[in-house]
Amino acid sequence: MENTSGVGVLDKVTSILGTLEAGPATLGGLVAATGMARPTAHRLAVALEHHRLVSRDVHGRFMLGPRLGELATAAGEDRLLAAAGSVLTQLRDVTGESAQLYRRQGEVRICVAAAERLTGLRDTVPVGVTLPMKVGAAAQILLAWEEPERLHRGLQGARFTATALSGVRRRGWAQSVGERELGVASVSAPVRGQSNRVVAAVTVSGPIERLTRHPGAHLSQAVVEAAHRLTEALRHP
Repeated sequence: MENTSGVGVLDKVTSILGTLEAGPATLGGLVAATGMARPTAHRLAVALEHHRLVSRDVHGRFMLGPRLGELATAAGEDRLLAAAGSVLTQLRDVTGESAQLYRRQGEVRICVAAAERLTGLRDTVPVGVTLPMKVGAAAQILLAWEEPERLHRGLQGARFTATALSGVRRRGWAQSVGERELGVASVSAPVRGQSNRVVAAVTVSGPIERLTRHPGAHLSQAVVEAAHRLTEALRHP
């Protein structure tokens, strides 16, 4: 086997993943391409499937799994955070309200960057805080473009509906009024990675008395533009 590291099992795993990079393969195809014994190829492929690094297509062939895409997204996080500071600061200055950036992690969302309003009544969300995926404009954004099964699960117990998420996909932004916290409104838009998958949500939030009960009417354009700048930072580092 070429390019061996000296750690046999990792070399074999890398060989399987490299084979699947070219497209789905049967077990026989993996054996032929990697030169492994059939039981070894099967054992490793099934183990990789358990960890979601490999999955199966409708014909039962092995293919690259969703975990690889998630890891690739995580690899781009540094670029996202590097760009987030200036973009969120500009968004705060343009809107006069606090701005945040959220990423989904399992069944919660995490604030990974923020620019707080400097004076007066404001919505403060500390970096690192976890919030539920059942309420708020950012949660709507992070769920709206998910695969149907995951979207359906995410709607169970949520304060928003499938119809609301359909509107989010059509408009390209979401708003919430008093969903996450009484008296707080927010507007969010999606940040997309290389594969056009939604990887984060940009949000502006503040008291309803300033943002009104229709915050998207006057804040959506600024939030969408900020999200677009972060998308460009991920696609063209």
